Amino acid sequence: MLPEELYEIDITEIEDFDNLHQPEGILLELQREAARLYGAEESYYLVNGSTGGILSAVSAAVPFGGCILMARNCHKSAYHAAYLRHLQTEFLYPSILAEYGIVDAVTPLQVREALERTTETNAVLIVSPTYEGRVADIAEIAGVVHEKGIPLIVDEAHGAHLGLAEGSRRNSCQAGADLVIHSMHKTLPALTQTGLLHVNGERIDRSLLRRFLQIYQTSSPSYPLMASIDNALQYMDKVNNNAFAKFQHFYERMTEKLSECRSLKILIGKRERQDIGKLVISVRGTVLTGKALYDILLKQYGLQTEMASIDFVLAMFTINDGSEAYNRMTEALLEIDRKLSYAGTGEKPPEKTSLPEAWEIPQEKISLAEAWEMPAEEILLTESVGRYTSEFVNLYPPGIPLLIPGEQVRETHCREIWEAVSQGLNVQGIRTRRDESGALQEISIKILQENAEVCSKRNKEE
Repeated sequence: MLPEELYEIDITEIEDFDNLHQPEGILLELQREAARLYGAEESYYLVNGSTGGILSAVSAAVPFGGCILMARNCHKSAYHAAYLRHLQTEFLYPSILAEYGIVDAVTPLQVREALERTTETNAVLIVSPTYEGRVADIAEIAGVVHEKGIPLIVDEAHGAHLGLAEGSRRNSCQAGADLVIHSMHKTLPALTQTGLLHVNGERIDRSLLRRFLQIYQTSSPSYPLMASIDNALQYMDKVNNNAFAKFQHFYERMTEKLSECRSLKILIGKRERQDIGKLVISVRGTVLTGKALYDILLKQYGLQTEMASIDFVLAMFTINDGSEAYNRMTEALLEIDRKLSYAGTGEKPPEKTSLPEAWEIPQEKISLAEAWEMPAEEILLTESVGRYTSEFVNLYPPGIPLLIPGEQVRETHCREIWEAVSQGLNVQGIRTRRDESGALQEISIKILQENAEVCSKRNKEE
């Protein structure tokens, strides 16, 4: 589209084009159509991305100063909502798939056990599919949560394609969640920053939800973005069954061929647990790092993957990817795998810091809302063990915090941060210094000025 054409549709709330914050005409009808497609009672257009939807959902579901039980692998926007609403945060710690270096989806048993420990919880927030495509049993989890009379929020940002076609996995609206957030642009043909927020049942005050949508979204919503949402949904309504069948066929054919890999580990999970839009390629046990594989795929094969982590690369596929995309990825990975023969090269895998096989659950912490307001100082990462963080530290993408304000720094955190930075990965919330040759010299991190002992003592007293 030429700039001139974009200007022609970049209108404002003029006659006959409705107002997103008080829809009575065309936008009301479009949102009702979105609800029909996803199986929701009501749906709302998002022009501030899933971030605006998560902020609104958490704020409407949990009273100011209340308690939210949330998966530790939630996006940082969920933590921002907890900060803004001064919420007490209790965490669900999903299992770790150590062979691949990724976090699994939350299970119903983990939710049940956590709710038994946290009796004051006002809502539960989980992620499904996860950034790496791991899928939770939403129907059973919703049943567990609803037994407590509280709402379930599902960050389904990476699952906007679910539930739209025959044979596809149900989305979280259809599975019984109260609030569901979708990013349209991640897996559907829509512009960046577009999303949907769906609501079901009577556990959510919908007038309150609309209030927060007005607070967290711009007062001048973009009509090109809203038109993009409509176009994507119309497209899916028209071609969904055929497009999804091809989507599934291409993915399954690719993973079947990649099962021949001997060095690279390809996550080929059961259909009910792994979303077909994500391909996790582990380099654990090879001479490669995640960043090295990412660079090889990009520079030697012209394949842009979604992200690199310490131990794996994540590739994404969408309904609009044709057979060529799958074939090129398959051929590239098989060729790379053939070259990774230690017997022929004599190379040994480098020692790499990896995710532990289980979360190191902090015994002491300061509330996020309190910690983010406390005086801080910047110190060397090597001197930070046992101290309390004052900022988020996360690998981006995906934006899931490794450390949140108020958590204690562990030695494993330091090793993981140092290795990620050494590999050239984008770590936010730290500051680095390099010498003239570009070699990494030191990493600094912001820590609460108050020392760990004082914080710990006060935490126990409270």
